Amino acid sequence: MKLISRRTARGSRAAAAALAVAAVLATAGSATAATAEKTANIPGSEAPTVPLRVATYNIHAGAGQDNVFDLDRTADAIRDLNADVIGLQEVDVHWSSRSDFIDEAEALAEKLDMEVFFAPIYDNAPATEGGDRAQYGTAVLSRYPVIEAENHEITRLSTQVPNPVPAPAPGFAEVTVNVKGSHVHVYSTHLDYRANPLVRSAQVADTLKVLAEDSGPKVLVGDFNATANAPELAPLFKEMKDADPNGGGTYPAVNPTKRIDFVTVSPDVAVVDAQEVATDASDHRPVVADLELHQRGA
Repeated sequence: MKLISRRTARGSRAAAAALAVAAVLATAGSATAATAEKTANIPGSEAPTVPLRVATYNIHAGAGQDNVFDLDRTADAIRDLNADVIGLQEVDVHWSSRSDFIDEAEALAEKLDMEVFFAPIYDNAPATEGGDRAQYGTAVLSRYPVIEAENHEITRLSTQVPNPVPAPAPGFAEVTVNVKGSHVHVYSTHLDYRANPLVRSAQVADTLKVLAEDSGPKVLVGDFNATANAPELAPLFKEMKDADPNGGGTYPAVNPTKRIDFVTVSPDVAVVDAQEVATDASDHRPVVADLELHQRGA
């Protein structure tokens, strides 16, 4: 598990700010306590809501539809989404020359001033002695504090070994994000791309087991490599709601022919709006969704 924080304190400036706000907090404390007392027993369905904009984006290792690597272009496309939390797929970390051996997770977090959690699917030995390990996987970027993160295993069919067989492997990212007091589980996944749906079926079953371990609001995003009506996705859509059921295609990015990138939410999360976003910064289009979370209750 790796968590890189982009919200660092600035020493003396932080101390000065703390002194400056101390008096305000002292006088505001009683009012805050009174407000909390009034709302403490509000049932979940009537609790105040908190907005959250989420997105999913398969970044194609930083290469556009033109297959030209340009991580600045990728960062610009993500920035334009104006999302609070973004699940990424096909993220390279010192992987190969195709992405200039860059740690894309950390680089994007720096460019966007966000926190990031990277969940490698593959973790290979360095190409040269003493070098960085070559990793590839999924990630989650967040404007809000990440209070917990985990790299889950699901069934995979490796592309790194000869004659692979389906087996558990990591790369299913989960973060718990504190959104103004509401804790939401956000997962980023990348399901198998092969025409045979058997591995995806196993991955869906594994995913549902992971989701069942968590309580509270959940947001699962990713590249499912199957359309919404695919039989292997049916069990997933019984538990999670498709945020953009009438959305347009997401792949390929230019003149898309199918919708395989999804934002899904648990029943206790309200969807205000959702749409795919036209950009050729990857071979996929991102999907962005405006959600509402309850501050209290289920």
